[in-house]
Amino acid sequence: MSVSAREAVLLQLNAFRSAGQQSGFFVDKLNKEFGLDDKDASLAVNIFLGCVQFRYRLDFCIAFFSDISAEKIDSCVMNILRMGAYQLLYLDRIPSHAAVDEAVKLCRKYRPKACPFVNAVLRRISSVKDNPPEPSGDSATKLSVFYSAEKWFVEYLIERFGSDSAEAFLQESNKPALLSIKINTLRISRDDYKAYLDERSIPYRNFAFDDILLVDSCSVKDLPGYADGFFFVQDPAAAACAAISGIVPGMRILDACASPGGKSFSAAVRMKNEGSILACDINSKKAAKVAEGASRLGLDIIRCSVRDARIYDPELDSAFDAVFADVPCSGFGVLRKKPEIKYKRADEISGLPGIQQSILANLCRYVRPGGTLLYSTCTVLREENELIVERFLSEHDDFRAADFELRGIRSADGMYTFLPQADGTDGFFAAKLIRAL
Repeated sequence: MSVSAREAVLLQLNAFRSAGQQSGFFVDKLNKEFGLDDKDASLAVNIFLGCVQFRYRLDFCIAFFSDISAEKIDSCVMNILRMGAYQLLYLDRIPSHAAVDEAVKLCRKYRPKACPFVNAVLRRISSVKDNPPEPSGDSATKLSVFYSAEKWFVEYLIERFGSDSAEAFLQESNKPALLSIKINTLRISRDDYKAYLDERSIPYRNFAFDDILLVDSCSVKDLPGYADGFFFVQDPAAAACAAISGIVPGMRILDACASPGGKSFSAAVRMKNEGSILACDINSKKAAKVAEGASRLGLDIIRCSVRDARIYDPELDSAFDAVFADVPCSGFGVLRKKPEIKYKRADEISGLPGIQQSILANLCRYVRPGGTLLYSTCTVLREENELIVERFLSEHDDFRAADFELRGIRSADGMYTFLPQADGTDGFFAAKLIRAL
C-alpha cells in the first residue's frame, strides 16, 4: 500500500482510536506497511506519536479556536486537526502553510465538507503558534492539559511527590525515549561494541551502570551485532534487578513473568551462563519469544515454560535461590514508550493489586530458605508497589525486607522507586525480600 506519510498517519490514528491497542503496534505498521521511504516513515512516526503523546493539549487548542464543541467534531476530522496542530506547535522544521495545506488536502479526500472548518481552525492556531493558549484552573488541571495525562493521575503525582516533582515527571515522560541496550559481555566487551557503533557513526550515550548504552536509533535489528547476540533491549532500571537480587554463577533462578526476557538475559549474563534459569510466561507466544532471544544471545542456561504465576506447582517448592516477580501492572512508569497509558482511567486498573498480591503469595513458596524474592513493576503507583509489599510482609513472617544500594541509590525498607527525572530510567519499582533460614 503506497500513500503519503500524512495519509498513513491519518489511517493509523483512525484505527488506533477504535482498536484500543498499543501505539507500538501502529508504529510498526507505519514502518513496514505503507511503502514509505526512511525519511517519510520517520516523519509519519513522529506525527503519529506526537498526536498520541500530546492529545489533550492539542484538543484544548483545537477547542479554543473551534466554533464546534470538541465532542461534536467528526473523529476523522479531529485526527486531521490533531495532526495539523501537532506540526504547528511542535515541529519547527515544517512551515506553517505546509502543515495547514496538507491537512486540508487530507480533509478534501476523506471529509470534503469539513475543509473550510479545518482550514479556519488551523490558521487560527498558526497565528498564535509561538504563544498558544494555556488552560486555566488549578495546578492539576493545567498539568493534565499541558502534559496530556488523565487528571486523576496528575492529582496522584502531586499528592505523592509534590507539584514540582510531578511536573518534572510528566515533562520527562513526554520526551522520546532513547533505545536502551545491555551489552552481552559473554560475546563482546562493552568497549568493543562501542567501537562497532563508532565505526558506523551511530550516536550513543554511556549509562553508568551494568554495561548499558543509550542509542539514538529506533531500529533494533539494524544495529550492528543484533544477529550475533551482542546485545538485548533493556531499560537500566529493569537491568538493576539482577544486581539487586545478588545472584552469582551456579544459582538456580525463576523468572516467573519473564516476557520480554530482559531479566532472564541479564541474570544469565551476570551468572556467566552457569547455573539454571526457568523463564515462565502465561502466554505461549511470549514464552517462545523469550526462548528465541535466549538462543540468539547464546544463553543456554535459560529454559522456557508456559505457566500461570498464580497457580502453585509443588515441584517448584523451595527450589530457587532467587525468584523474580515482575508482575503485570498499570505501566505508569513507561509513558515515554507507551504514551497511550496516560489516558487510562482509574477504574481500568483497579483489579491489578489483587492479581499482583496473588502472584506474590504463590511465588514466595518457590524461594528456598535464605533465598531472595525480587518484586518489581514498571509503575509508580503505591497501590501496586509499596502497599503490595507491606501487605505481603504482614502476612508472611518468614520474609523480611532487605535494603540494597546500587549506583548511588539507596533503598528504604528494602524498596526503591526509580523515576525518569531523578534516575534517567523508566519509572520502575523494586523490592528485595529475603526468606528466613
